[in-house]
Amino acid sequence: MATEETKKDILRGGQFIVKETACEDVFTMEDLDEEQKMMRDSTKEFVDRDLWAHWERFEKKDYAYTEETMRTAGELGLLGVAVPEEYGGLGMGFVSTMLVCDYISGATGSFSTAFGAHTGIGTMPITLYGNEAQKQKYVPKLATGEWFGAYCLTEPGAGSDANSGKTKAVLSEDGKSYKISGQKMWISNAGFCNLFIVFARIEDDKNITGFIVENDPSNGITLGDEEKKLGIHSSSTRQVFFNDTVVSADNMLSERGNGFKIAMNALNVGRIKLAAACLDAQRRVVNEAVTYAKERVQFKTPIVNFGAIKQKLAIMATNVYVDESASYRAAKNIEDRIAMRHAEGNTHQEAELKGVEEYAIECSILKVAVSEDVQNTTDEGIQVFGGMGFSADAPMESAWRDARIARIYEGTNEINRMLAVGMMVKKAMKGHVDFMGPATAVGEELMGIPSFDTPDFSETLSEEKDLLKRLKKVFLMVAGSAAKKYGTELEQHQQLLMAAADILIEIYMSESAILRTEKNIKRSGLESQATQLAMTQLYLFNAVDIIQTKAKEAIISFAEGDEQRMMLMGLKRFTKYTNQPNVIGLRNQIAADVEQAGKYRFDAQ
Repeated sequence: MATEETKKDILRGGQFIVKETACEDVFTMEDLDEEQKMMRDSTKEFVDRDLWAHWERFEKKDYAYTEETMRTAGELGLLGVAVPEEYGGLGMGFVSTMLVCDYISGATGSFSTAFGAHTGIGTMPITLYGNEAQKQKYVPKLATGEWFGAYCLTEPGAGSDANSGKTKAVLSEDGKSYKISGQKMWISNAGFCNLFIVFARIEDDKNITGFIVENDPSNGITLGDEEKKLGIHSSSTRQVFFNDTVVSADNMLSERGNGFKIAMNALNVGRIKLAAACLDAQRRVVNEAVTYAKERVQFKTPIVNFGAIKQKLAIMATNVYVDESASYRAAKNIEDRIAMRHAEGNTHQEAELKGVEEYAIECSILKVAVSEDVQNTTDEGIQVFGGMGFSADAPMESAWRDARIARIYEGTNEINRMLAVGMMVKKAMKGHVDFMGPATAVGEELMGIPSFDTPDFSETLSEEKDLLKRLKKVFLMVAGSAAKKYGTELEQHQQLLMAAADILIEIYMSESAILRTEKNIKRSGLESQATQLAMTQLYLFNAVDIIQTKAKEAIISFAEGDEQRMMLMGLKRFTKYTNQPNVIGLRNQIAADVEQAGKYRFDAQ
């Protein structure tokens, strides 16, 4: 019965676009339990002591210090949060792993990259795809920081097209080993790792195969020099060359030809974890910016009093709030889906893989939205600091440079935009999301006579929720019409897909903020959530602008004549406010809260 209830309550991935979610059914940061809060606080203590206090060392390419702090993180158990207890980890749930990833990543992108490469793509493939012998041999060492892992997928000719790699694995005559030869590039942790997850092609297989390769220089493994990078200066990043490197056949990861599947599933987890890794960086930038703005005096007044600065602080804080809302909402959905599969008798590996895979659309949405927000937040942080922001003596400059890689990691944002919409259409074809039915209904609605009744929006957030329903119709109208027109060739129309993706992204992010705020108003009262309400309303207002622009761009590019006119009329109807918000008033209210608190305060309830 419990499993049936869970099934009923948890929306499948992508269903948010066609179904309404009750605020009681979403998880928010205010729902963290005591164990999770303790994990968060201990992570913050480590970061403040060992990372934030020494951020200059990471800018000076102190690779040894990155390795040292990674070992400290291992001793504290932070590298094994997601690893089952039987393999030396803490075996905590998905929300807890998100929390650690969130708060451990705010001080420096160098450590964040090392941490993510080790715990995610370095350890996770063995945990989720390794056989029992492989897990017993390697995972305990990785979970404790005795060993470090790296992930060798990218090659000079194989980046976004990951399955096109040329690295070869040749089986020995006795069938007991493979010889791997090839070149890998952009390998994080290469300079101090003990093992590599290597992807290579056997004979002329369609798909690549994964291998666990111990880092032994005497076995045909050589490293290039440390790469000279825009940011993440103390993240060890090198090319790795394999020259007839002998690997036992026992070290094949999963089955022959399963490497591409491993790589893609690792990316799903990596995408939502990357979103988490961009959260605390934003909080710290807001905190530094408001502190500086209160201290910096120009024209005989602190610059925090200027409207231009208030606008920046308000938008920065709003983006953090919304990004948190969406990231932890999705994390709990994944955790619940994993628990449901466990209850059905799935193994740990099956449950984890399928639980994350179910929400691949949301993972791509979050990866794009939060990585772009952290870039914008750090950019505005520099602007608040003015000339000092451009100086390497202040942390804003390094934060901006470190943030830039997030839009490339785990699949570029362009790839992820197209994936989000493409996966939605594929789910519809499989019957997992009834996408075309509601899209057809929206088309029929456009042909009808609209209601001219004045709705009652006296209840808090009622207008925002009504507008959200209509924004979903915009996506269904645009994506549904495009899918009908182009069919299986839709994926060739990349600019249309990206426009539709921006609409989808803004809907998910806006809805997440609305649901979080509504839930907390119901349990804590409107007065305690006044600023959160303002942030929700401000974000939605800006989201409507984006949706209007992207939908219009798409409609006038693929529709003509009466169809185009009808859709443009529908767009106007679906994005109309009855009561326009006082945007400047909202910004001033948010900025005043941040100024009074002296920091972003909405994650610490």
